[in-house]
Amino acid sequence: MRAIVLRTTHLVIPVVWLALHHPVSFAQAEAVLFVSPRGNDSWSGRVAVPAEDGSVGPLASLIKAVELSRQQAAGQTRRIELQEGEYYVNQPVDLGPKDAGLTIEASEGAEVVLYGGRRIIGWRRDGEKLWAADLPDVKEGKWDFRMLAIADRLCPRARLPKEGTFTHLSEFKVPWMSTTGGGWKRKPTTEELTTMKYRPEDLGPWLEVNNAEVTVYHMWDESVVGISRNDTENHVLTFSNPGGHPPGAFGVKKYVVWNTREGLTQPGQWYLDRTAGKIVYWPLPDEDVTAVMSIAPTVESILRIRGQEGTAVRDVTIRGLTLAVANTPLVAGGFGAGKFPGAVDLTHAENCRLVDLEIKNVGGQGIRAWKLKSCVIDGCHVHDTGACGLKFSGECTVRNNHVHHVGRIYPSGIAVWGGGRDGQTCHIEHNTIHDTPYTAIACGGDDHRIEHNRIFRAMQVLHDGGGIYITFCKRVVLRGNYIHDIVDTGGYGASAYYLDEQAEDCLVEDNLSVRVARPSHNHMARKNTLRNNVFVCDGDATMTFPRSSDYRLEKNVIVAGGRIRITRPEAISEAVGNIALSKSGKIEGVKLEAYRQAGTQPIESGGGWLLADPKLVEYESGKVRFAADSPAGELGIKSIDVSGAGCVKE
Repeated sequence: MRAIVLRTTHLVIPVVWLALHHPVSFAQAEAVLFVSPRGNDSWSGRVAVPAEDGSVGPLASLIKAVELSRQQAAGQTRRIELQEGEYYVNQPVDLGPKDAGLTIEASEGAEVVLYGGRRIIGWRRDGEKLWAADLPDVKEGKWDFRMLAIADRLCPRARLPKEGTFTHLSEFKVPWMSTTGGGWKRKPTTEELTTMKYRPEDLGPWLEVNNAEVTVYHMWDESVVGISRNDTENHVLTFSNPGGHPPGAFGVKKYVVWNTREGLTQPGQWYLDRTAGKIVYWPLPDEDVTAVMSIAPTVESILRIRGQEGTAVRDVTIRGLTLAVANTPLVAGGFGAGKFPGAVDLTHAENCRLVDLEIKNVGGQGIRAWKLKSCVIDGCHVHDTGACGLKFSGECTVRNNHVHHVGRIYPSGIAVWGGGRDGQTCHIEHNTIHDTPYTAIACGGDDHRIEHNRIFRAMQVLHDGGGIYITFCKRVVLRGNYIHDIVDTGGYGASAYYLDEQAEDCLVEDNLSVRVARPSHNHMARKNTLRNNVFVCDGDATMTFPRSSDYRLEKNVIVAGGRIRITRPEAISEAVGNIALSKSGKIEGVKLEAYRQAGTQPIESGGGWLLADPKLVEYESGKVRFAADSPAGELGIKSIDVSGAGCVKE
């Protein structure tokens, strides 16, 4: 009889002995397979420690463990336990419907890292400051990548200019008709999507087109493209893959060139020389590149958990692992850099759980998941991703996750991007999100709940987004969130709470915004309610309602060090018990025509507004309190407490 083990707390007990001495059926036994960096795939994996005679011991690879776990008897709970150490995955670990009930987790207290790449070795000097390693597969066109991890850092690629962006000369003056209106008034041509005219002082014949890549910035997303031709006479680049929008769209003319030797301007940078077949790196001061771990990606996903339409993968749990280093293809990622795979890719899943994972230093999404039912993403730390942190759709609870420094390669990457329709509701709650180049939380669809999240330092690069952005949705609730310190970098602006196209019957309630100049932005939205929110701005404050209607504003407080402006106040059909204080003494409504200011008018007390000092005595901590003689009490405005927003320590 094959020796199967039962895991009871920390004991490994032979099932035969247990069947004779303990009242539990064989079918109830939990089959455990052990995996170790010191294991061997020819062993059974049934025991955690290798036998002295080398006859049995743990397995060496997770892929082998998954294969053997499928041989367990029906009805058994299956578990794969990874022991401490580093594992290199040269192909994705695939799970499917036949893995129902499987748990993959780290041993208790163990640090387990799955790398989706290979180590770079054979470093040699390449000039006075640089080091290089030969990569024959790159020269032969078999391997390409755009991220590198050295000493557990997501290293920046060589870039031009050294800081900021270049300005190109391409124009695309076709009007954007909104997403609801069908996008561009005229579809861009192939030439418009694949060419860009540059200033001759920025680039020249020295540009190695086989190596160089360009980020073309748009308003709310970007296009990363390769170069197939550099016309140095006319100063025109031809892209090897089309952009998502033409250069110059929305009036944005910014771009950056990556991955050239000329762009190596400071320590810590690298580039991939495809022509010579080598990787080149400028070490940090006192860094010995031959002694630290350097890893380049070979896979786009490390774990793929995939069901099919009508055949979901069920009851799979992944717990306590670290996943690092994953690749992306050379394509324009689109809105939210949404086209890219995840280090964990989950689809057509039911009752699956991703718990206490750390995902870092990956080129694409940290987690991408869709077609979900009753799934949970809980307690994960996701950071230093090229695209989104967590991207999901369907019935899912996303809670207690710490997500930051996303969009490192594709700045439109959204920290937490969820949604779902047809009764598939999601809950996004108690997450801490910060340092994002674009929106922190985005959500579309109906009846979702976005509650008790803490968000700061979002919208650092791109425009027309916010701390929380919802669109094409109904009956979404934003409650108890704390958003602070978002700086407007231009373009179409940055907001705290943003209700965009077709947002309807949504509720924004008991939220706090501090140091966000546009705390509430509402565009092409209707029949929504803002209730009992507190918005505090050091300078000017703006609440905007372009092309919106039938809003109810009830018992909100807005305090600004400068003036307060409300654009299109006629969108507010009902205002009750709101307090506004402009320390500069200027509160005005702004008339808009085609998004342009067409006049202002002062707003006076009355009509649902009290222009007075609400006498806030505390708000920075998240505990909003008013002085005893504040008019807030008479108006029925409640003190709110969002000090518990963000991750909850357990």
